[in-house]
Amino acid sequence: MIAIKTQKGEGMRFLHLADLHIGKKVNGFSMLEDQRYIFQEILKIIDERKVDAVLIAGDVYDKSIPSAEAVVLFNDFLNGLAEKNLKVFVISGNHDSVERISFGSDLIRMSHVYMSKPFCGVPEKVSLKDSFGEIHIYMLPFIKPAMVRHIYEDADISGYNEAMAYVMEKTDVDEKERNILMAHQFVSGGSRCESEDISVGGIDEVSADNFLKFDYVALGHLHGPQYIKNEAIRYSGTPLKYSFSEVKHKKSALIVDIREKGNIELETIPLVPLHDMTEIRGKYNELMSKDFYKKMDTLDYMHITLTDEEDIVNALELLRTVYPNIMKLDYDNQRTRSNQDISGAEEVEGKTPLDLFGEFFELQNNQPMSEEQTAFMEELIEKVWEVNER
Repeated sequence: MIAIKTQKGEGMRFLHLADLHIGKKVNGFSMLEDQRYIFQEILKIIDERKVDAVLIAGDVYDKSIPSAEAVVLFNDFLNGLAEKNLKVFVISGNHDSVERISFGSDLIRMSHVYMSKPFCGVPEKVSLKDSFGEIHIYMLPFIKPAMVRHIYEDADISGYNEAMAYVMEKTDVDEKERNILMAHQFVSGGSRCESEDISVGGIDEVSADNFLKFDYVALGHLHGPQYIKNEAIRYSGTPLKYSFSEVKHKKSALIVDIREKGNIELETIPLVPLHDMTEIRGKYNELMSKDFYKKMDTLDYMHITLTDEEDIVNALELLRTVYPNIMKLDYDNQRTRSNQDISGAEEVEGKTPLDLFGEFFELQNNQPMSEEQTAFMEELIEKVWEVNER
């Protein structure tokens, strides 16, 4: 049992984080500098809000074998947390290597940093104590049905929800006391975005009903901050934006105050990044006008859509003289909109190669081939067929 000293009546203050994705690259841009910056901002918030413990709900790294730079950055962050005499709880997510996250876990627990171990049938339980009594942290790493079947060989488990329901049934929880579950799964009803791994048909979904015996559920996996079913079953979201589908997200640090049983308060503190993500559109000359960008932070990560009908030569190079961090450049004009109307494969049958090329030419150029061009292509196609028939 670990006792945490708090002022009488205050209970415990947790910071809920998830999906750090350390080492991630977005459109070829390394996010390490941005991650290092936001971790320093998080450490400041911990000091200002007098946080007692930190929950990191999976996907610490972006890859199961992270780069050396990513490992060093996470180590620096953990050291920063440990120096503040905090209790830190970390579970592995679907992007993490369970073995890498759990390596040396017994040793570093002397610094009150608890790293989840490989799944052994039920969540690992760590108990704390404050002025209201005991509070239990249940650490459940990302699980798949095969992992659960491996432990419970006689169990009839086919899907993710059945696997989670079985594990929760096996988990001994005293509902008279305060209980927190850390998990990294897709809970039904959650809103996804492009930067997440998406399973076809939602086969990886689990029901929020599995978690109702817990006072608070600190979730990871979905990148947008949100709650499911009730406000105590919550995704903190990523601390940074990792795709332009997140451009409207309000990233934040989630403070969870747990007092006596049934008394929980939540507070979101905005996280201001080193570089935000911004989308702009317009004609080239308009976007390059000082009147357009003078009130913008031109160092943001940019998705620029040009609406010029003609392609601008060296557009990316020229635009980067004003917007150096362009991640994505595309066009929206008559030609590109026509390209979106390309017929499906079912319409291809019965058409000749010349017909198909003629349609493609018209979609690309907004005009049909001339008689001369048609004759040239017909002759070329005949020559190709002759070679193939030899």
